Amino acid sequence: MRIFVTGGAGFIGSNFIRHVLERQPDVAVTNYDKLTYAGNPESLRDVADDPRYAFVHGDICDGELLAEVLPGHDAVVNFAAESHVDRSIDGANEFMLANVVGANTLFNAALRLEIPRFLHISTDEVYGSIAEPGAFVEGDALEPNSPYSASKAAADLLARAYGATYGYPITVTRTANNFGPYHFPEKVIPLFVTNLIDGGSVPLYGDGRNVRDWTYVLDNCAAQWLVLTQGEPGAVYNVGAGNEMSNKELTYAILSRFGLEGEAADAAIEFVPDRPGHDLRYSVDATRVRALGWKPEHTFEEALDATITWYREHEWWWRPLKQGGASRRQGTRTRGG
Repeated sequence: MRIFVTGGAGFIGSNFIRHVLERQPDVAVTNYDKLTYAGNPESLRDVADDPRYAFVHGDICDGELLAEVLPGHDAVVNFAAESHVDRSIDGANEFMLANVVGANTLFNAALRLEIPRFLHISTDEVYGSIAEPGAFVEGDALEPNSPYSASKAAADLLARAYGATYGYPITVTRTANNFGPYHFPEKVIPLFVTNLIDGGSVPLYGDGRNVRDWTYVLDNCAAQWLVLTQGEPGAVYNVGAGNEMSNKELTYAILSRFGLEGEAADAAIEFVPDRPGHDLRYSVDATRVRALGWKPEHTFEEALDATITWYREHEWWWRPLKQGGASRRQGTRTRGG
């Protein structure tokens, strides 16, 4: 089997490629990535010489290049996306180009070449916010509240249209917040961890009451592979581990692992103005993907410990990114490449 992974130099994409190469000896992977600021070839340094791995520097908006390099693949997995909500608020055009026009260009290329399987990676944020104790199921309405989530929702609807109009089934996964190794340090967990490694403070939006469901990226990669290979073509699957907590609870969990408790922990938090349209709570029902046989292999506590250890041991990876201007602001989205 030969799979074409877009955005494979990004956070989830690089972890997915490594997951596949480690666990599927009969699978070859082409990594197609534009190498924007969040796409880092160093994230795949350890597999670069694997004969089953190939890299192509390309943009998913480039239909001519896609037509040249896609033939011969058995599946497409689309992680490529602009994914940081704050950046989408500051400038939405780039998100519409990458996440809508790019997705459509890729969908069209795969349709014309009759690629048998297509998995499009989306986000739980397309549903908008939900009050406790509810959780979104796959058929719920899409009510995105940021330019980022609106662009992802548009791509989801395009995927649906390709099935209805052309008979080309594009499977969609809507994933909860991911965390783990190789996560660009503008996002909340790597930002906080690297700030604390350097003895700094952690910037927390608003009052910290916003709730997110946290899924370890290695568990998510297992879910994506299962959906790609065993999921119903054209269906939608929510992926979430059920580790819901407020951003404030998450912050204290990280601070405690740096020996900061009580007043010392409080002093390390820098409350910053909330961002516009900040959804209060995300929660998805993952019954459908669990029915395929998926369940998280790591507890949140184990995964957070492993993530902090990874950042302590891999300063060579993240420090140049922070020195290059990774934002101090808290970010809570974790998609794409």
